[in-house]
Amino acid sequence: MHITQAALRNEVRHLAEEAFHRKLISGYGDGPDKNEFQIVFQGKPRHFPLEEAHSFLVNLLFNNQTN
Repeated sequence: MHITQAALRNEVRHLAEEAFHRKLISGYGDGPDKNEFQIVFQGKPRHFPLEEAHSFLVNLLFNNQTN
């Protein structure tokens, strides 16, 4: 499946919002490069390529499900 950078960025932003709401991360936003995303995890800002940010957030959310 091919996903555009814009669609991937939107998906990453949605996942980050959910992780922030669940208090799994303390912040997020666009990185300095258009293909990066910043996630503040355990008090440290980290810059990820969009694909890695997506994987990181999916794993974080999946591993912290309360069901």
